[in-house]
Amino acid sequence: MDQFIAKHTDAIEGTLSCFDRLIFRGYLPFFSGYAMAAFLQAKHVHRWDLKRFVIEQAERLKTHARRMADAAGRPCEYLPGASDKDELARAMAKRDGIEQGLVCIYSVVEPCRTFSLRWQQRHYVQFAKRKCLFLYYYFMDPDLGLIHVKLQTWFPLQLQLYVNGHEWLARKLTRHGIRYTKLDNAFLWIADFPRAQTFADRFVTVEWVALLQRYARRVNPLLGDLLDPMQYYWVTAQAEYSTDLVFKTRAQLRDLVPRLLEHSTRSFTAQDVLAFLGRKLHGKFEGEVLTDLRAQELKGRLLGHRVKHRMKQNWIKMYDKAGLVLRIETVINAPEEFRVRRRVRRRGCRKTEWVPLRKGVVYLFRYREICLQCNSRYLAALAQVDDPTPALRGLDTITVPKTPANGRPVKAFNPVARLDSQLFGALMSGEHALHGFTNRDLRDKLRRTLVRLSDQPKTQSAQVSRLLHRLHVYGLVAKIPRSRRWRVSASGYRIMSASLQLRELHFPALHADAAKAA
Repeated sequence: MDQFIAKHTDAIEGTLSCFDRLIFRGYLPFFSGYAMAAFLQAKHVHRWDLKRFVIEQAERLKTHARRMADAAGRPCEYLPGASDKDELARAMAKRDGIEQGLVCIYSVVEPCRTFSLRWQQRHYVQFAKRKCLFLYYYFMDPDLGLIHVKLQTWFPLQLQLYVNGHEWLARKLTRHGIRYTKLDNAFLWIADFPRAQTFADRFVTVEWVALLQRYARRVNPLLGDLLDPMQYYWVTAQAEYSTDLVFKTRAQLRDLVPRLLEHSTRSFTAQDVLAFLGRKLHGKFEGEVLTDLRAQELKGRLLGHRVKHRMKQNWIKMYDKAGLVLRIETVINAPEEFRVRRRVRRRGCRKTEWVPLRKGVVYLFRYREICLQCNSRYLAALAQVDDPTPALRGLDTITVPKTPANGRPVKAFNPVARLDSQLFGALMSGEHALHGFTNRDLRDKLRRTLVRLSDQPKTQSAQVSRLLHRLHVYGLVAKIPRSRRWRVSASGYRIMSASLQLRELHFPALHADAAKAA
């Protein structure tokens, strides 16, 4: 990461690495049909009462949701079709000015993993795929911002809680008086980037288990009686960790992003993608490694492009946000694909070994370490891509018509045109590098080219004077003080030498390649 930042240090305002989207899931100890059957037996629920029992518990959960919504004066609605529940809840919270507490409750029918009673010489319980009602509780948490708690109303009563690390960090910065500009889930500017990074690193120290259990008891009344003393076991179902590079201007990022996307799409092999995600390609590797480039759209409006490198269920992607932020983001859905050093017990002895990463919430700090390493490796690989911004700006300075202060427009140059190329060659002559050149010197050079000059000396001098004025307007030459001599400027050397190489070397080669392809 340091290599990329050092290469573009003049264009980057600051950097920030932070958790973005996080999904936690809570599971009750119904890990199998046998465990569910044991629970029903302990509660004296017979098979002929099973359907009534399950429906009663689902009704209790729905009644609890309606009562909670009525007590808070918030809506409890059923959504019959597909909709963006997060956007609806966010708009509702903004409209009603809710800064803390319940925002709304949505109920939706979705596919679920539940249990079914089967008969095969005897009755037994097994997992089955069904559809059931899910309750989405949207809260405005004082520390986490807008979150949702998703509760399955049929056994095994799975819970899901969504949080966003950038929302948490925004409230942290506000509480400590650090000014910032934020759009959606991206910071476009922060007054103190190093201090913001310090706060972002503390995200993993939040007492997540206690916080998640508190929300679980708030939405699931069965934990207080029927399920007592059971508690949810919390895992990290999905973790997104982003590294944002905030650029000073949109123009700098706009010129750089296409080069980065092209390089990452064409140059990174499957072996490179595995290396970014901390893996090695070997003969026993099973799975796919895919790279795809896709346009990002919102309501028919093109927002930009993103490239994603997927390895099984985990991936790393790059895209730009709001034209100012270059984001590298690692997403972990299957943590067992990563290995960490941890103390384990083997045959009665404790030793330190490389073992697969576990999903438990207590290992969230490991997620941060792994994702930050993946993002850093990816940025290090992109460090070899040159920033085309200075060259493109130099090209723009001579190819776009200009109108100086006197109001008379000046004709632009064509870098690949023959006449302009010969003019640049005459100006770049080494004999004028030390003392510069005069109008007469340039006339003598141009007579040996195809640049048309008048036969009359005075008219020739006027023509070259106008030509020098044109070169001066575009910054290619500069007047030597207290003399009649001119010199080629530093930017003139860069632009004109690049123009000569473009015409004499690169354009013929590219033309030949295009002819072969056709």
